[in-house]
Amino acid sequence: MLVPRQPLVIAVCQPRITAYQVVANAAEHADAVRAASARVVVFPELSLTGYQLDAPAIAADDSRLAPIIEACAETGATALVGAPVQGEAGRAHIAMLAIDGAGVRVAYRKVHVHESEERFSPGDGPAVLEVDGWRLGLAICFDTSFATHDAATAALGMDVYVASVLDHDRDAHVPSERAQRVIADRGVWVATASFAGSTGGGFDQAAGRSAIWSPDGEVLAQAGPEAGEIVRATLRDPV
Repeated sequence: MLVPRQPLVIAVCQPRITAYQVVANAAEHADAVRAASARVVVFPELSLTGYQLDAPAIAADDSRLAPIIEACAETGATALVGAPVQGEAGRAHIAMLAIDGAGVRVAYRKVHVHESEERFSPGDGPAVLEVDGWRLGLAICFDTSFATHDAATAALGMDVYVASVLDHDRDAHVPSERAQRVIADRGVWVATASFAGSTGGGFDQAAGRSAIWSPDGEVLAQAGPEAGEIVRATLRDPV
């Protein structure tokens, strides 16, 4: 008989982000980690720099990330943070960093790069991060528009499809529509951290409305459109 896993508390955040200001943004992330009271804390696409496509790459050993490491150490959290990174052969990627009390690593590189993101190269493929026995399938924004992406991620074995996204306010319906499709096709939880406020790339008013959905499509928690909001939900194995 399978032993049920411990419940997983997951939070999705839409912090107040200042363009290019990694030090200030890392402090904002650290505050959010402490406020979230969650085992996993998810942030939007390129949350450390804002959606500034010319922002310098951030290395895993960048000392400016220390406040987030410290906050994760204090709370026992794993934070999934958006950043530009440098890959092999000088290739740049839009990435998701996994940060905990032990340090930082690149957990995922965006596979489906939008044509406007011409500086960046696609990542090598889907990825799953395991936390306390829960397998988190990772996605960044445009990835979520491709059923082939969540299919390939599901093939690795995932319990939760975790997405870091940025949409304009006029497209605020898009993350929910994509989440419901993933739920219908894969039967998993979905957690989406959606950028709020204004940022580069013409996103003068980002959508916000980060949310978490159950495998039956129920909205368990949803933020409003304003920057600074955090919502959380507890994921449990069925009895």
